[in-house]
Amino acid sequence: MAELVRRVGLGLAARGDVEDTIEWAREASTRGLDSIWFHDSYFERDAVTYATAVASHVEGIRVGLGSLNPYTRHPVLIAMTVSALDEIAPERISLALGSALPLRLGQMAIPYDPSEAAERVSQAIDTVRSLWKGERLPPARQGLPPLQPMFAPVHRVPIFVAGYRTPMMELAGRKGDGYLARPAESVAGLKYLLRKMHRAATAAGRDPNEIETSGYLLTLVDKTRRDALNRAKREPFVIYMMSILSDVTIKRAGFETAMRDAIAAKWRAEDFHGAGSLIPDELLDAFILCGTVDEVAARTGAYHAAGMRVPLLQPIVQDEDQTELAIRAAVEYGRAAQVGEVSRVALEQQRMDVASRFARRFSAYTEIARPFAFTASATPVAAGGAMAALHGLFEWPLFLAALIGAVALHIGTNVTNEIFDVRKGVDQITSPRMSQALLKGRITEREAFAFAFTAFAVATLVGVGLVAARGVPILALGLLGLVGGYFYTAPPFEYKFHALGLPLVFALMGPLMVAGSYYAITGTLAPEVFWVSLPVGLLVTAILHGNEWRDITEDVRVTGQATFAARFGRRASYWTYVALVVGAYMALAVAVVLAVLPAYTMLAVLSLPLLVRVIRASELGVQGQQRAIAMIDLQTAQLHAAFGALLVLGLILAALVRAG
Repeated sequence: MAELVRRVGLGLAARGDVEDTIEWAREASTRGLDSIWFHDSYFERDAVTYATAVASHVEGIRVGLGSLNPYTRHPVLIAMTVSALDEIAPERISLALGSALPLRLGQMAIPYDPSEAAERVSQAIDTVRSLWKGERLPPARQGLPPLQPMFAPVHRVPIFVAGYRTPMMELAGRKGDGYLARPAESVAGLKYLLRKMHRAATAAGRDPNEIETSGYLLTLVDKTRRDALNRAKREPFVIYMMSILSDVTIKRAGFETAMRDAIAAKWRAEDFHGAGSLIPDELLDAFILCGTVDEVAARTGAYHAAGMRVPLLQPIVQDEDQTELAIRAAVEYGRAAQVGEVSRVALEQQRMDVASRFARRFSAYTEIARPFAFTASATPVAAGGAMAALHGLFEWPLFLAALIGAVALHIGTNVTNEIFDVRKGVDQITSPRMSQALLKGRITEREAFAFAFTAFAVATLVGVGLVAARGVPILALGLLGLVGGYFYTAPPFEYKFHALGLPLVFALMGPLMVAGSYYAITGTLAPEVFWVSLPVGLLVTAILHGNEWRDITEDVRVTGQATFAARFGRRASYWTYVALVVGAYMALAVAVVLAVLPAYTMLAVLSLPLLVRVIRASELGVQGQQRAIAMIDLQTAQLHAAFGALLVLGLILAALVRAG
């Protein structure tokens, strides 16, 4: 285990995979971190459960519960819980008690009076300590037996007081083993609060230096502070924290409450994009640690200098990358006996190296283009090309031109779709499985429009070449594709928001794209092409429908009954989805039975395991298990790609047999 000069810990929310949390705790322990604390955040998962998992699987690191709330957890229950944890990890458990946020208590209809909150926490401390000693307590009502703890006396478990109001600070000074500062506390605010605690401790005859001070420091690490700030102000948790800053907290940091009120109004209206745009860099710098690993470590040092003995770095984005970076910053801070003030480079002067800038820009453009969905446009063209090969009319140059045109048209459609979904408020930071390139400022709306129009221009240039080769019918097909793609979410037509998305996508990316590519290659049409286009079009439509079904709640909240799924509900969406995916196989089977398509195309049934997977997910989804369909659009795209590839392979085999 690594040795650090200064104590430092990791703060985590109770969210995500428990196994990941255990691995992060192991990493933190191995690298010398003092403790790992779990933030009890309504309405996520239970913090005690995560703490128990870490306490039972990771040795050598303290585990903190903080803060638990006697308004929502009775002190007797807290004493019972910690006694069990103490059995699992003796002398490695810490507890913080606080009254939590009035907003959250109000949401749960729990009565709360700030004037008596400190007394409520004080009574909880007394109750918990007495029970841990094995003492009997009088009953809450006369005539009942006393409270008798039926667990062994608990090892020493320090109790921290969490809060930021004067009575809570005085309670920490009089009675607490420690003080736990809340997330998003400024350095100036921390100094002010600790002065109050020290005065109360001295008045109570205690040595203030014996009271351990700790606190959550929200962190977001990136290659530059500019990038970290841009990302932070678009994260829902950051927006929430900025919107609930108390009057005294925000004034201590030198800001006006009107700024907080404007952010809060947008947050309450669930306009996260608008709320993020109101957050200035200076506000984030006062309450959040944003920057490189070195900058975050140095800012942690500023809190240590203000009196925070054991800072807890809490990643705002609790994923593998950000948690690892938070641990690195903690280690950087812990290694140095002193971390002086860092001379910050002005934001406008911060620059990434050329390779990093290119990688970031490429990543942003890739994200907004959604390449995982390109099979939806490539498969119809491939099917049309395979049919041309079956009829002995295949031409490589024309096939490649049709493929490039279709994918370019698809890119333009994807990008414009995101632009107008963000404008309309359909896509938000909290939306599942969507590109967040625009919302997080990785690409501007102007750049997105330029990207979309470039893609449409490429499709147009390819179309001009195909018109020269095959005549006016290609022009008509190309115009239909451009109009349908751009106005899918763009005004004035906005087909998606009039429940017309499904039939439009089926027509454009099914019969029209398959037949169009076949015509572009051969200069003719054949009835068999329609039969090939049916299963392809049905599965493409299923991709879109799965997306709309998953997003019903967001779509209804923002636009009302706009999409097909939102208009007809979850059960109808389930049956429609099943009809689309199963219908693709049935259409293929009918075509083979009627000898319209060669038997080799039945190779597509090898994709049945993927069909079973999506149907099972849809069954769980209609039963109310929303997480089961969180990935249904991607899973359906994988089914479409596998089915399409096998279908095309069957047509190519039939063409080779016929040619031989």
